[in-house]
Amino acid sequence: MKVSRGRLLSSLFAGVGIAALLLPASAQAHGIVGRADLPIPVWLFSWAAAIVLVVSFVALSTLWQQPQLQEQHRRALFRLPRLFERLANLVGVGLFALVLYSGFAGAQVPNANFSVTFIYVIFWVGMPLASVLFGDIFRAFNPWRTCARVIAGLIGALGARRPRGAPLRYPKWLGLWPSAGVIAGFAWLELVYIPADRERPSTLAALSLAYFLVMLAGMAAFGIEEWGGAADGFGVYFNLLSRLSALWRDEDGVLYLRRPLSGITDLQIRAGTVALICTIIGTTTFDGFSNGGVWRNVEPSLGNLFGDLGFNQTPALELAYTLGLIFCIVLIGFVYRIGIAGVRSVGSRYDTEQLTHAFAHTLVPIGVAYVLAHYFSLLIWQSQAMVYLASDPLGNGANIFGTSSYQIDYHVISYAAIWYVQVAALLSGHVAGLALAHDRALVMYRDPEEAVRSQYWMLAVMVAFTSFGLWLLSSVGT
Repeated sequence: MKVSRGRLLSSLFAGVGIAALLLPASAQAHGIVGRADLPIPVWLFSWAAAIVLVVSFVALSTLWQQPQLQEQHRRALFRLPRLFERLANLVGVGLFALVLYSGFAGAQVPNANFSVTFIYVIFWVGMPLASVLFGDIFRAFNPWRTCARVIAGLIGALGARRPRGAPLRYPKWLGLWPSAGVIAGFAWLELVYIPADRERPSTLAALSLAYFLVMLAGMAAFGIEEWGGAADGFGVYFNLLSRLSALWRDEDGVLYLRRPLSGITDLQIRAGTVALICTIIGTTTFDGFSNGGVWRNVEPSLGNLFGDLGFNQTPALELAYTLGLIFCIVLIGFVYRIGIAGVRSVGSRYDTEQLTHAFAHTLVPIGVAYVLAHYFSLLIWQSQAMVYLASDPLGNGANIFGTSSYQIDYHVISYAAIWYVQVAALLSGHVAGLALAHDRALVMYRDPEEAVRSQYWMLAVMVAFTSFGLWLLSSVGT
């Protein structure tokens, strides 16, 4: 591939310049876990991160001359026994039942109740990362899918007439919008709703039961797989991230090893797909942003604004946070559309909608990077609570497995090590996004140089997202 050296150098300096503008050199080094005394200053991390992205872009432009990720190149490993899936089904239903039981019948103390830690830590944070590592394992553990299939099987076994298809047809225009709404709604519960209520076990149990019933009703009306693949926000979310995994299991239970990242390139773009991806990144962005100094300066003004409109203090605060959450989601979408507009300027072969769909999958690794960077400390520490919660899930003093006296070890990893992991996650996710964008450009543009030029703006988008992510990590608590 022949690409002018001057243009590559121009992109190099442009990317570094963007990073210099977006990253305050005076930012202090601490993330969501508190201040960390790092051996080198944060501004050096920031410049190094931008340089890594730009150098990666130059390397891709010169060395990656043919598409490598459009085919998965699967290699069969072994067949998982059917018993494995059946056990996973039982475990998933059992854990869901325990969430409901502990939430309703257990002590209404967040740290002492199984449901709170399981939902906010294991399910919301652990499952996405497990999906990237091991594939779509939630499909087997999904309790509402399992129950829907059991109910359908029982109806058939009782001799009732089963219709050939679902009673209703899922609207094509609706696409993944319900899933985007579910993810945004859960983020609203976690980040906006009154803390005393969102952490109350009975509230979480009631919401879990309501979601379970809605899923069963939707699957009965539109079909188990059709509804689950579009409107089950958590199932769709975990499946989306699992496409980045090197592991994939087919319907016959055969486990395959495939080229990493290749599973995301054939992502079917439906109505709401781009919105879902932007929601994943935007909600995590607001989680970090709402803990920073900038938001603490803006939030009182917003709260007073809604207070002046007649709202009481609590609703006014919730409206302020809701507005901030929406703003972060829209901001992510806006930055992505700027990058697409830049790609569109290269030529008139593709319109904006085609390009938006073509490169949407490149944002998925960034979503994973933001989740890992922001929640890593929560996962590594708070997941240890499951050791004592397993023995005392209701918080009533039981000691089923003899581990109720276990205490979380906060010295298992240092603050500095956590910050290194967060930075590494951000860089890895954005480099992966660059690789996916470059690979797709090679398919769409016949001229290799045109393909490289089309990615200048995507490089700027990746640098911007990386810079913003690092700024969020460094500004929390300031």
